[in-house]
Amino acid sequence: MNETFKYGLFFLGGVALGAIGAVAVSRGKLDVKPLAADLLSRGMDVKEALARKVAAVKEDMEDLAAEARAAQEQRKGA
Repeated sequence: MNETFKYGLFFLGGVALGAIGAVAVSRGKLDVKPLAADLLSRGMDVKEALARKVAAVKEDMEDLAAEARAAQEQRKGA
């Protein structure tokens, strides 16, 4: 089996699967709304967790910069 034929079969399988899914959604057999809502809520949780981590890192960097400024001022005064 050559590569072109294999990829052609994959493509046709994807088209068939997409068509079956479209028919299922249009007939109301497959309710996508709860799945989409759950996926979005999990994405929001990840976004909030990342925002907390970024804020913590930013605060740590600000503390480090303040300590470096204090050390610099101490060296200048000595």
